[in-house]
Amino acid sequence: MSERHIHMAGSVVERHVIKGGKASERDVFEYALLRVVPRVERGECVNAGVLVYCRAKAYVGVRTHLDEDRLRALDPGADVAGIRAALGAVEAVCAGGEAAGPAARDDAGRRFRWLVAPRSTVVQPGPVHTGLTLDPRAEAERLLDLLVR
Repeated sequence: MSERHIHMAGSVVERHVIKGGKASERDVFEYALLRVVPRVERGECVNAGVLVYCRAKAYVGVRTHLDEDRLRALDPGADVAGIRAALGAVEAVCAGGEAAGPAARDDAGRRFRWLVAPRSTVVQPGPVHTGLTLDPRAEAERLLDLLVR
Protein backbone atom coordinates (compact mmCIF):
# COMPACT_ATOMS: atom_id res chain seq x y z
CA MET A 1 0.00 0.00 0.00
CA SER A 2 1.26 3.50 -0.60
CA GLU A 3 0.30 7.00 0.35
CA ARG A 4 0.84 10.11 -1.72
CA HIS A 5 2.05 13.27 -0.04
CA ILE A 6 2.41 16.70 -1.61
CA HIS A 7 5.39 18.70 -0.38
CA MET A 8 5.35 22.49 -0.12
CA ALA A 9 7.41 22.72 -3.32
CA GLY A 10 4.55 21.00 -5.14
CA SER A 11 6.28 17.71 -5.80
CA VAL A 12 4.39 14.48 -5.13
CA VAL A 13 6.17 11.90 -3.01
CA GLU A 14 4.92 8.35 -2.66
CA ARG A 15 5.62 6.43 0.55
CA HIS A 16 5.11 2.72 1.04
CA VAL A 17 3.12 1.98 4.16
CA ILE A 18 3.31 -1.32 6.04
CA LYS A 19 -0.04 -2.28 7.56
CA GLY A 20 -0.73 -4.98 10.10
CA GLY A 21 0.81 -5.81 13.42
CA LYS A 22 1.37 -3.42 16.28
CA ALA A 23 4.05 -0.77 15.87
CA SER A 24 5.83 -2.21 18.90
CA GLU A 25 6.24 -5.56 17.11
CA ARG A 26 8.21 -4.02 14.26
CA ASP A 27 11.88 -3.14 14.49
CA VAL A 28 13.80 -0.32 12.87
CA PHE A 29 16.01 -1.47 10.03
CA GLU A 30 18.44 0.23 7.67
CA TYR A 31 19.18 -0.63 4.07
CA ALA A 32 21.37 0.47 1.20
CA LEU A 33 21.48 -0.55 -2.43
CA LEU A 34 24.62 -2.06 -3.90
CA ARG A 35 25.33 -0.46 -7.24
CA VAL A 36 27.63 -1.64 -9.97
CA VAL A 37 29.38 1.27 -11.67
CA PRO A 38 31.34 -0.39 -14.50
CA ARG A 39 32.92 2.85 -15.69
CA VAL A 40 33.39 5.05 -12.64
CA GLU A 41 34.25 8.09 -14.75
CA ARG A 42 30.78 7.97 -16.38
CA GLY A 43 28.84 7.48 -13.14
CA GLU A 44 26.22 5.15 -14.70
CA CYS A 45 25.10 2.29 -12.49
CA VAL A 46 23.04 -0.88 -12.25
CA ASN A 47 21.47 -1.90 -8.96
CA ALA A 48 22.84 -5.33 -8.04
CA GLY A 49 21.90 -5.93 -4.43
CA VAL A 50 20.55 -4.65 -1.15
CA LEU A 51 22.21 -4.60 2.27
CA VAL A 52 19.91 -4.81 5.31
CA TYR A 53 20.80 -4.17 8.95
CA CYS A 54 18.53 -4.53 11.98
CA ARG A 55 20.17 -3.68 15.31
CA ALA A 56 17.35 -5.17 17.40
CA LYS A 57 17.83 -8.55 15.73
CA ALA A 58 21.65 -8.24 15.41
CA TYR A 59 21.10 -8.98 11.73
CA VAL A 60 23.12 -7.89 8.74
CA GLY A 61 22.39 -9.52 5.40
CA VAL A 62 22.60 -8.99 1.69
CA ARG A 63 20.67 -10.23 -1.31
CA THR A 64 22.26 -9.82 -4.72
CA HIS A 65 21.15 -10.17 -8.32
CA LEU A 66 23.40 -9.14 -11.20
CA ASP A 67 21.53 -8.49 -14.45
CA GLU A 68 24.30 -9.08 -16.98
CA ASP A 69 22.27 -7.66 -19.89
CA ARG A 70 21.81 -4.33 -18.10
CA LEU A 71 25.46 -4.31 -17.11
CA ARG A 72 26.65 -5.00 -20.66
CA ALA A 73 24.35 -2.23 -21.95
CA LEU A 74 26.43 0.21 -19.89
CA ASP A 75 29.78 -1.43 -20.61
CA PRO A 76 30.06 -4.33 -23.07
CA GLY A 77 33.55 -5.08 -21.74
CA ALA A 78 32.58 -5.17 -18.07
CA ASP A 79 34.48 -7.70 -15.95
CA VAL A 80 31.48 -9.82 -14.93
CA ALA A 81 33.59 -12.38 -13.06
CA GLY A 82 35.32 -9.64 -11.07
CA ILE A 83 32.00 -7.98 -10.24
CA ARG A 84 30.52 -11.29 -9.11
CA ALA A 85 33.62 -11.83 -6.93
CA ALA A 86 33.15 -8.37 -5.35
CA LEU A 87 29.47 -9.12 -4.65
CA GLY A 88 30.53 -12.47 -3.17
CA ALA A 89 32.95 -10.67 -0.85
CA VAL A 90 30.08 -8.51 0.42
CA GLU A 91 28.05 -11.67 1.02
CA ALA A 92 30.97 -13.17 2.98
CA VAL A 93 31.30 -10.09 5.20
CA CYS A 94 27.56 -10.17 5.94
CA ALA A 95 27.68 -13.86 6.79
CA GLY A 96 30.65 -13.42 9.13
CA GLY A 97 32.84 -16.40 9.83
CA GLU A 98 36.40 -16.83 8.66
CA ALA A 99 35.52 -16.12 5.00
CA ALA A 100 34.86 -12.52 6.10
CA GLY A 101 38.50 -11.99 7.03
CA PRO A 102 39.18 -9.46 9.81
CA ALA A 103 35.54 -8.29 9.71
CA ALA A 104 34.47 -11.70 11.03
CA ARG A 105 35.16 -10.57 14.59
CA ASP A 106 33.01 -7.43 14.25
CA ASP A 107 29.38 -7.28 15.29
CA ALA A 108 26.60 -6.91 12.71
CA GLY A 109 26.44 -3.11 13.07
CA ARG A 110 30.17 -2.58 12.48
CA ARG A 111 30.10 -4.87 9.43
CA PHE A 112 27.11 -2.94 7.99
CA ARG A 113 28.79 0.44 8.60
CA TRP A 114 31.97 -0.78 6.93
CA LEU A 115 30.02 -2.06 3.91
CA VAL A 116 28.04 1.17 3.43
CA ALA A 117 31.07 3.46 3.74
CA PRO A 118 31.47 5.46 0.51
CA ARG A 119 34.06 4.11 -1.92
CA SER A 120 35.10 4.71 -5.49
CA THR A 121 35.12 1.17 -6.84
CA VAL A 122 33.05 -0.77 -9.33
CA VAL A 123 30.69 -2.03 -6.58
CA GLN A 124 29.47 0.90 -4.47
CA PRO A 125 26.89 1.30 -1.71
CA GLY A 126 24.11 3.81 -2.15
CA PRO A 127 22.73 6.04 0.61
CA VAL A 128 21.32 4.44 3.75
CA HIS A 129 17.53 4.46 4.23
CA THR A 130 15.41 3.33 7.19
CA GLY A 131 12.13 1.60 7.78
CA LEU A 132 10.19 -0.70 10.11
CA THR A 133 9.99 -4.44 9.68
CA LEU A 134 8.72 -7.60 11.31
CA ASP A 135 11.38 -9.72 9.59
CA PRO A 136 14.66 -8.24 8.29
CA ARG A 137 15.45 -11.35 6.21
CA ALA A 138 12.12 -11.09 4.41
CA GLU A 139 12.67 -7.34 4.04
CA ALA A 140 15.92 -8.00 2.16
CA GLU A 141 14.07 -10.20 -0.33
CA ARG A 142 11.21 -7.70 -0.70
CA LEU A 143 13.63 -4.84 -1.36
CA LEU A 144 15.60 -6.94 -3.86
CA ASP A 145 12.39 -7.56 -5.82
CA LEU A 146 11.29 -3.93 -5.56
CA LEU A 147 14.59 -2.14 -6.27
CA VAL A 148 16.92 -4.53 -8.09
CA ARG A 149 15.13 -7.17 -10.18
